[in-house]
Amino acid sequence: MAALLAGALAANDDPDEALDLTGLDPELVDIFVEEGSDLLDHSDGLLAQLRAAPGEREPLVGLQRDLHTLKGGARMAGIMAVGELGHVMESLLEAVVDHRRELGRDGIPLLERGFDRLHAMVTRVGSRRAIAMPEELIAEFEARSRGQIWSRAETVAPTDALASEGGAIPALKVELKPLSAPMSDSPVGDEEDIGVRAPQEQVRIRADLLDRLVNYAGEVAIYRARLEQQLGAFRGAITELAATNVRVRDQLRRLEIETEAQIIARYQREHETVDATFDPLELDRFSTLQQLSRALSESASDQVSLQVTLDDLTRQYETLLLQQSRVSSDLQEGLMRTRMVPFDALLPRLRRVVRQAAGELGKQVQLKLDGAQGELDRNVLERMTAPLEHMLRNSVAHGLEIPGKRKQAGKSEEGTIHIAVRREGSEVVLEVGDDGAGLDRAAIRRRGEERGLVRADAVLSDSDLDMLILEPGFSTADEVSRLAGRGVGMDVVASEVRQLGGTLDIHSNPGQGVTFTLRLPQTLAVTQAVFVRVGETTFAVPIASVRGVGRIGRDELAKAHELGADANYRYGGEDYAVHDLGLLLGHAPAKAEGHLQMPLLLIRAGELRAAVSIDQVIGSREIVVKPVGPQVASVPGIFGATIMGDGRVVVILDVAPLVRRHAALPRDFVAVPTPVVEHRPVPLVMVVDDSVTMRKVTGRVLERHNFEVLTAKDGLDALERMVDVVPDLMLLDIEMPRMDGYELATAMKADPRLRDVPIVMITSRTGDKHRQRAFEIGVNRYLGKPYQEPELMRNVHELLGTGRDHE
Repeated sequence: MAALLAGALAANDDPDEALDLTGLDPELVDIFVEEGSDLLDHSDGLLAQLRAAPGEREPLVGLQRDLHTLKGGARMAGIMAVGELGHVMESLLEAVVDHRRELGRDGIPLLERGFDRLHAMVTRVGSRRAIAMPEELIAEFEARSRGQIWSRAETVAPTDALASEGGAIPALKVELKPLSAPMSDSPVGDEEDIGVRAPQEQVRIRADLLDRLVNYAGEVAIYRARLEQQLGAFRGAITELAATNVRVRDQLRRLEIETEAQIIARYQREHETVDATFDPLELDRFSTLQQLSRALSESASDQVSLQVTLDDLTRQYETLLLQQSRVSSDLQEGLMRTRMVPFDALLPRLRRVVRQAAGELGKQVQLKLDGAQGELDRNVLERMTAPLEHMLRNSVAHGLEIPGKRKQAGKSEEGTIHIAVRREGSEVVLEVGDDGAGLDRAAIRRRGEERGLVRADAVLSDSDLDMLILEPGFSTADEVSRLAGRGVGMDVVASEVRQLGGTLDIHSNPGQGVTFTLRLPQTLAVTQAVFVRVGETTFAVPIASVRGVGRIGRDELAKAHELGADANYRYGGEDYAVHDLGLLLGHAPAKAEGHLQMPLLLIRAGELRAAVSIDQVIGSREIVVKPVGPQVASVPGIFGATIMGDGRVVVILDVAPLVRRHAALPRDFVAVPTPVVEHRPVPLVMVVDDSVTMRKVTGRVLERHNFEVLTAKDGLDALERMVDVVPDLMLLDIEMPRMDGYELATAMKADPRLRDVPIVMITSRTGDKHRQRAFEIGVNRYLGKPYQEPELMRNVHELLGTGRDHE
């Protein structure tokens, strides 16, 4: 024991000196560090209760119990410095609980200093760094437990309390003065007050293992989506098979009628006198043809039976997949719940940050909390720890005034920092604020002009000025200190919030304080997203930042682009600045060809409101967020990526940074953009045919020549599909159920939206009568089945005017 104690005393707080593990069990040390951290976090909450209600006995008993457990664990692990400090702190609390001593006005700050020192030592032990015996602090607690005031002087001799542990301890000369008489002669309380805390029913698992399990659950969700997509395609194939079976049975019925008629006619020609004994169809000489017809009919019936069987199996698979989907969702939700931790797990650390910062600056600060039981994803909480600490230091250093100034302003000498946590939809909202002087907008503007961020004649709103503090390296401090003034901080906070897919708002009221509102996703692994298309690329936008979807006329949009930054779109009583997602991404502008109006994605991120024009809104769905690596993640506007059911990788966009970056460009640059070289979009060709084979074969031919293909199984289906999109060319069959090719072509020529779409009719009806009727309706080309690929592509290129661009 003496050797361990001497080793502890020889150590100092040099951050580079390693902890001497001689005679210690590393595994036992790790167990102590883990337990000690939990005990100290629990004690910090009790300290907060004690500060709020100094007369309450329960927090004192709880602190005494935690210190007793911590002291025992430290001595068992051989970390004597922690054990000694814990022992003298426990002795003081024991005296207060037994009413032998009063805690006094400065007792709570003393306890806070003691617990902060314990936490610092446990943290250093966990990182295998040396710790020193806190001699002065131990002496101060000893003096208080004896009812005496401690003052620092030169070291002369060992104290009895520490020497009793068997080690030669350099002691301090102390000046002891009576503090107060004992309040009572009550005996020392019984180990019922001190007893060991009951074990909690918890299981500790490694964080990386839990993260891997969550990733595996995400992969299961991706595979499930792929199965659902493939099963949907299989269901579509069965539907096509059913339609084909109906068509085959109709053709067989007509074949049977035609065959029977030919048999009768041939018999009548060969036998002028009809033998009434036998029906012509019953004679053996015609049985082969009749048997073939009947065999085909039976095969068609077998095919229908097979289709019914496949349909039943598909229905069963859909039910199983639905059940698997529910179990998978429950599994994923359960795993996500295991990653959720209450925000109050971070509170002890935040309280220590505030106490240390206030102590260094000589300010009186109280930290108030609201809704700290709210839960966040562990990864979100870990990534937000450093930003929150910086915001608290900023509030102490920049926001809160010194006691004298606060008194002059009619405020209490003790400043207040508040943290509120609440949940809104799929987001967690953190509010961090203080009751200080608020942001100095004059100083912010002056520093912004000095750095070239703001023109001297620029007219900026208060919110725009406030957002300047988020610029990299921005600071209004005149002097650099350990806490503030280096210009590194709020930009890192804003960057971290954006990378998490959240937003940051600033609300400052001069003389009354400032509040930062952070909106963060509750989890990073799974989120809802809206899928949009710009040009040939699909993007996902987190639904948390999407207010809605709107439409705007092409003329209005053109005027909006001419106005530049002054263009607005009114929605829900708010103005949304109009932007083009294609231009924000550095691509060609969105055109939404085939649509009468341009779709708009309405983005809300903090104070930012943007109406972003796109080509198409595809829909929304739940996605699994995948990291994209540091090279891609560093690109502004990229939040992550997700994998679609068909295996495609889709980039997840954070539109707000793109809009802010575009808005920050010089006005002249924004008003007169560099001309964009427009590339001809890929033409869209619609194939309308009731034959699955013809649709697939023709579609593959067109795709091989770099055309986009849209298919329809008959005229009505084609009209339904053309409500949202107008093709550049149509390949059309004549004979189809519900609406044939002639009827569809007639309807298109009567519709102003569709009358200019070129039509190539491809049919087995090659007679002049059919051809003439097609040309009378307005069909451009008429080809017979089976067509030759070169001939088809020659006609397509001629009608589209593409020449050899796509060959």
